[in-house]
Amino acid sequence: MTVVRTRFAPSPTGYLHLGGARTALYSWAYARHFGGTFILRIEDTDLERSTPEAVQAIIDGMQWLGLTHDEGPFYQMQRMDRYREVIGQMLTAGTAYHCYSSQEEVEAMRERMRAAGEKPRYDGTWRPEPGKELPPVPGERKPVVRFKNPLDGEVSWDDVVKGTITIANKEMDDLIIARADGTPTYNFCVAVDDWDMQITHVLRGDDHVNNTPRQINILRAIGAPLPQYGHLPMILGADGEKLSKRHGAVSVMDYPDQGYLPEAMLNYLARLGWSHGDDEVFSMQQFCEWFNLDHLTRSAAQFNPEKLNWLNNHYIKQADNERLASLARPHMLAEGAEFNGSPPLANVLALMKERANTVIELADACLLFYRDPQPDPALLAQHLNDVVKPALAQFAERCETVEWHRPALAAMIKEVLAANGIKMPQIAMPLRLIVTGQLQTPAIDAVLELFDRDVILARIRKYL
Repeated sequence: MTVVRTRFAPSPTGYLHLGGARTALYSWAYARHFGGTFILRIEDTDLERSTPEAVQAIIDGMQWLGLTHDEGPFYQMQRMDRYREVIGQMLTAGTAYHCYSSQEEVEAMRERMRAAGEKPRYDGTWRPEPGKELPPVPGERKPVVRFKNPLDGEVSWDDVVKGTITIANKEMDDLIIARADGTPTYNFCVAVDDWDMQITHVLRGDDHVNNTPRQINILRAIGAPLPQYGHLPMILGADGEKLSKRHGAVSVMDYPDQGYLPEAMLNYLARLGWSHGDDEVFSMQQFCEWFNLDHLTRSAAQFNPEKLNWLNNHYIKQADNERLASLARPHMLAEGAEFNGSPPLANVLALMKERANTVIELADACLLFYRDPQPDPALLAQHLNDVVKPALAQFAERCETVEWHRPALAAMIKEVLAANGIKMPQIAMPLRLIVTGQLQTPAIDAVLELFDRDVILARIRKYL
């Protein structure tokens, strides 16, 4: 088999969106599956909309996801000499020609065709044909270069996602491949790049289906081999509409800010258009071993935030606590957390991470360990009553000598309960309020263990 070479080729006109990230993931995994090469190419010929910030956003998104490229990034604007070389060869070979029709003239052609009920297109005024006399060249006007698209026949390819697609050549007009200022256009650059970079498989969104026959015809005209094409259905929101900001974040780099882990996002994106039996949770190593083009779905995928949250919760529970601490700490500091003399954050995260869907949720849940408790006076009056105070005083006394770990604390609490004839909630609720300021916490013995003995004693005695 030919060595697999795939590419991800975004246009830097905005952020890296979820659909682009999925395309990159599939292209990366297919190359990894076959021990091939994954190429990053930045298609930046749209000078009005391409920005350095968008380029960086794409690279940042790829790095966060861990989709490392083997070659590149290549920039089309740095390949202008190569494009001009190929255009010169095509002009010499007669597969491209100079067109001097103005923008206004071309629009007038299209208007006439619309009025006649025909498909609007360039009418071939400057297309050279045997025996045809071309108009006089306007001396003051710089020409564009058009591709001499075949007039008859059809373009057909076996799309690895959609099956066989056939488009008649008469449906396509002679595409401009170089503007009047000499800048080459998108479809031409893509075809030359795929040829030069020896791309064997092109996976991309199905919004590119109409570009594919044009690129195939250009590749044939320059004598280049054709890659296999696969056009992935778009990702829709839960309401069935095209995914947009009203469905939540669509930029990949919004997700780390919201507390999502890259392994959760990769796992989620992998299942948006591909399946391996009923497997829902898998590593990227497993994904690369399993991934092939046979199980890509033809129907659009729907983005489900609840499913992403479920996966993110799974990966948070599996994550190293020191890594989680490095992610949670900046958010907690911004929320006023005080870490001096407080429990080690990794230990707190280990206790609190079971139910958190995002790192932000987890960080917020941990704040109670890193702020001075401010219990509600009404709740304190309700739970710290005359029945409980003697038991709490005895508890504080026993705290001075008990071994400071969870099993010993749990045993001591049970002894205090028995000695005072009260039940667990009667002492746990006021303890939670005094120690954390909250009524809802994990098991009280687990909470107490994380604090220093002196901190617990000082907080209890403040209310006794």
